[in-house]
Amino acid sequence: QVQLVESGGGLVQAGGSLRLSCAASGRAFSDYAMGWFRQAPGKEREFVAAIAWNGGSTYHADSVKGRFTISRDNAKNTVYLQMNSLTPEDTAVYYCAGHRSAGCSGSGCSRASVYAYWGQGTQVTVSS
Repeated sequence: QVQLVESGGGLVQAGGSLRLSCAASGRAFSDYAMGWFRQAPGKEREFVAAIAWNGGSTYHADSVKGRFTISRDNAKNTVYLQMNSLTPEDTAVYYCAGHRSAGCSGSGCSRASVYAYWGQGTQVTVSS
């Protein structure tokens, strides 16, 4: 079993930056890929980014490419999401998720159903 706890959310002005963290415990962290999703009010949960078990491969949704960066530190059992140039459209609850496999590609990274473990979420609000 895996427990995931997100932190780092908050209120930021448009154009600002935030770094989200997700601390994992339980199963060996390097066994599985990790992802970030977000869900805005009244919208479906949306894929944001994913990273393979060793950080060797990363995937970012087109909507955040060039602004957000996913990374991980296996020694600290933590995955990060650096978010720059934030806009009000980025306002959402952000969730980290543990993948069922060590790596993924394409839709194998972006479908919520391939993730077995989920955090409770952290709110990010971007004001205009």
